[in-house]
Amino acid sequence: MSSATSTPLLSASSAPGSASGGMALHFQDDPLLWAGWLYAWDGMTQGDIAKVMGVSRATVNGYLAEARSRGIVTLTMDAARLSELSIAQALKRHFGLEGCVVIPPGDGERPLTERLGIAGAKVLQQLIRPGDRVGVSWGRTVMAVARTMPPLRVPDVEVVQVTGGLTATFDFSPELCISRLAQALGARSINITAPLMVSSPAVRDVLMAEAMLADQMRLARGADRLLFGIGSTREGSLAFESHLITPQDLEAAHATHATAVLAGRLIDDRGRPIAGPLEGRTIGLTLEELSRIRSRIAVAGGSDKVQAILSTLRGRYATVLVTDAVTGAGILQAEGVPEAPGGLRAVKKANSQGGTAVKTKKLINDPANIIEEMLEGIVKAHPNHIRVAPGHPRAVVAVDGPREGKVGIVVGGGSGHEPTFLGFVGKGLADACAVGNVFASPPPDPIVECTKAVDGGAGVLYLFGNYAGDVMNFEMAAELAALEDHEVRIVTTTDDIASAPLAEKEKRRGVAGNFFVFKMAGAAADKMLSLDEVERVARKANAATFTVGVALSPCSLPQTRRPNFEIGEDEMEVGMGIHGEPGIKREPLKPADAVVDEIMERIFAELPKETKSVAVLVNSLGSTPPMELYVVNRRVHQRLERKGIAVHATWVGGYCTSLEMAGMSVTVTALDEELTELLDRPCDCAMFRAG
Repeated sequence: MSSATSTPLLSASSAPGSASGGMALHFQDDPLLWAGWLYAWDGMTQGDIAKVMGVSRATVNGYLAEARSRGIVTLTMDAARLSELSIAQALKRHFGLEGCVVIPPGDGERPLTERLGIAGAKVLQQLIRPGDRVGVSWGRTVMAVARTMPPLRVPDVEVVQVTGGLTATFDFSPELCISRLAQALGARSINITAPLMVSSPAVRDVLMAEAMLADQMRLARGADRLLFGIGSTREGSLAFESHLITPQDLEAAHATHATAVLAGRLIDDRGRPIAGPLEGRTIGLTLEELSRIRSRIAVAGGSDKVQAILSTLRGRYATVLVTDAVTGAGILQAEGVPEAPGGLRAVKKANSQGGTAVKTKKLINDPANIIEEMLEGIVKAHPNHIRVAPGHPRAVVAVDGPREGKVGIVVGGGSGHEPTFLGFVGKGLADACAVGNVFASPPPDPIVECTKAVDGGAGVLYLFGNYAGDVMNFEMAAELAALEDHEVRIVTTTDDIASAPLAEKEKRRGVAGNFFVFKMAGAAADKMLSLDEVERVARKANAATFTVGVALSPCSLPQTRRPNFEIGEDEMEVGMGIHGEPGIKREPLKPADAVVDEIMERIFAELPKETKSVAVLVNSLGSTPPMELYVVNRRVHQRLERKGIAVHATWVGGYCTSLEMAGMSVTVTALDEELTELLDRPCDCAMFRAG
């Protein structure tokens, strides 16, 4: 049969299921993966696959045979490949991209920049045609593409700089990037012989009037393809390292919303160009001119780039995106796309010959309206506790909570975890909650509305789980609120022991431990403590809180009604996240006591040695019934008692769920006199009451 390497590189604009004869870009040049996807995911027959791929049925048979032998296709698609392809398809569909390639998480052997460069080079190989003029920006990732590009010798290709040059000494300047790429393509290189940033608009105007520079700019505007990286405006990013911009530049009023740098130009969180003094001093194609280039390939990744890449996609500056799975999932979560959570790690089909996917049963109407319908039902059930901010249905505010002189507490996150987050809005707890789509961060707008609704003049504290999308959107909301004179502090919860080692605790996710952090911070605010003190209490409670969970079966999103991962009938996964993120290990299901023992050993390893009293939460992830939770609670108490640790208070039930996922988590919070007093302080919200 034909091998993957013998298959011609095909167009990026075609999608699976189209009969155009082009391979969708997210399969790169792998016909085995394409055939396997059409077979195991789309449920096509071999005859249908042959028509889509433009090959014979015998060739398809050979592809599938080899795909099985390699483990790409069995009764399921390979879990890792499915996750990356699902993320790529979601990004492509949501942002209207012509193509998207998502590479898997790293193995630690090669840096992300190098792996993105390899993928970007493959994409460029697929797209480039004889006679093309390729516009090139600059940066580490762009240089990685150039370095990994194999010698192609495509006839009559030109490579042209789209920005002025830089005097920095690093080895990925605009001049070096186009030189290296031109060498690989056997192409003519065209430089822009002027600096990227000049001292004044007057100097720029003089240079742009020069005939030679004007001709170089004309050639750049005529590019058929554009290869560019995406720069962040975060402190320490390449934009600062290259001296392209300074921190003072971004402190100017016009630039405070800058989130990304594209070819030396600033854009805001919505992808809109930022006009100002920098724009008038920049030599290179404008953002409008860049957008006219027919095929625009952005290569960028890394968790620190989520906000910058999202801004670029919102502005429609890229037609093709090359990124990594973690970043891609973060972008989707930040945007509130249902496909975001953890990627579909493996979805079993009804049979191995293709067919209809197994669907779960849900009591829903239109999935597109499920959040609004849920919120309407909650408000009707608890009108004395919560209301919706006028004109902002995703901003839920406590009826009795916000008041003059009190620190406002705003929480928020994705839906599907009820009663977290909106169920904890009420007197003595959170004052408001910003509600996102299922498993997706709320956008900045409802967060800002919550801030306005609860600020009694003493400032506002944001509390939420440590997820890339939530961090980005809450930070953005804080910046917007500051422009309207609201003082905002941020504390992220990081109680999930399994999500990162102790040495990297700041990277841990926030899960069921939110319950205790919200309770204690809310009590501190209810006592009319200052913003400094409420923030201190929240950080103290978070540092004292530890959670480990075990998943037994997947959940399914309302939009897909398909399991979001696969787990064997006799398996459990220790440490799985509440969106289906991979845990520490998967192993045979054990008796309840053995499961609890494994959880408690991990918690005891981090619980402060001097701990004498704790609070306990035994939490259902969705479908695990109270009977089983109480069996678990019995063993948790036994283990604590034998350690000589007193249990001050216990909660058992569904407090932080993952839709209908089966499984549970155990949270233990170490108490001292201050935290005990705050835990015991009365509170009253829609789904919880104490005191």
